[in-house]
Amino acid sequence: MAVDIEGNLEKYLGDRTPTARYASFDYCFNYFQSHLQEGRLEALVDGEGLQLSCLHLGFYLASWGMLRGSAQLLQLSAKSFIPVVEVIASAPEDIWSIDADRYSETNISRILDFAETLRKALHDGASDILVTKILLGTLGCVPAFDTNFKTGFRVSTFGRKSLRKIGEFYTDHSDVIEAHREATLDFETGLPTNRRYTRAKVIDMVFFIEGA
Repeated sequence: MAVDIEGNLEKYLGDRTPTARYASFDYCFNYFQSHLQEGRLEALVDGEGLQLSCLHLGFYLASWGMLRGSAQLLQLSAKSFIPVVEVIASAPEDIWSIDADRYSETNISRILDFAETLRKALHDGASDILVTKILLGTLGCVPAFDTNFKTGFRVSTFGRKSLRKIGEFYTDHSDVIEAHREATLDFETGLPTNRRYTRAKVIDMVFFIEGA
């Protein structure tokens, strides 16, 4: 697949500042990943931590266009994300380590099974777009299958065939993808953290621009 990876990433990241819209991903991702790395996933659903978890997830989704128009989420409060956060907090440890460089058939099955568990925790008829945006913003294991990504990557659905194709794309372009795994931005300081974008996130940015 012929695509200007570096050019697309430059366009996506060109105006990257701590207050820009897409930094909402960084803050949500940092929040959930920090709980994983500190071995305290249970704190995502304990006491005030549950409210904060729902707010982080909800604002990220709002920034990424999931609360506009006729979206069902527009009719719901942050409290509606409690079942979703509970699923994330109890996610098997192995699912957290899956990225585009590890899309074996077994890991693809794990992703798809977990995605269905997540879908059941959402409202009826939750779309692939919503499910994959949540997966990207928390676990970072898949790109967000929105209209731009699907157009740019030339896939129609989120499934085994599409994930295989993503894995193949990573293998073919691993050097440039690894070189552009930017550090996330810290909410408090606005400075880069020690946490890098996942490979799936880099691929998401490439094809979001490609399909725009």
